[in-house]
Amino acid sequence: MSQNVPPIRELVQDIKRAGFYPELVLDGVATVFEPDEIISHLVQLETHIDREEVHRHITVLVLTDTHLLVAHLDDQQLDEEGSIVAAHINSEIVPLRRLGTVTSNLTYLQPQHYAPGMRASELQLSIAWTGSQRIDAGPADCPDPHCAAEHGYTGSAVREDIMVRVSASADGAVAIISAQKFVSALRKAHMKATK
Repeated sequence: MSQNVPPIRELVQDIKRAGFYPELVLDGVATVFEPDEIISHLVQLETHIDREEVHRHITVLVLTDTHLLVAHLDDQQLDEEGSIVAAHINSEIVPLRRLGTVTSNLTYLQPQHYAPGMRASELQLSIAWTGSQRIDAGPADCPDPHCAAEHGYTGSAVREDIMVRVSASADGAVAIISAQKFVSALRKAHMKATK
């Protein structure tokens, strides 16, 4: 965060810059806390393209000394022409002492050329507080192309209530830096709240 811009103003700027129903997102987020309570925030807009439609959604995380606000907004086309759209915004305020895990996963391209201070190309942040578990499963592969045996399924079970992915190629290098600052602030506040 810039030291000259108050955290609430920077949050508002980031939500407006994302440009995905900014006034609706601001109504659901910016009025929850007193401006001087905000320590850090993360605003992440994602776009997914399937065969016929483009889907976007935005996740906003706002950190205070004692709580984490998690807000997520997406929209849904209600008719084939796209003239009727509904937006859904979910928000939850989680006491930091209830957070179970804060996990970050950094990806570095060309790690053989890594030098101290080199920026990550991607960051994934997973936060769990209720014990929700995501299960990804699929048929197990066999390296033998002539094998006809049933190999069952393989997969992973990941505890997470929210997962945010920030990519330098999609979101820019500054987004990775901002996300890493948010993760650092969240971990410090979480450790302080759970002492």
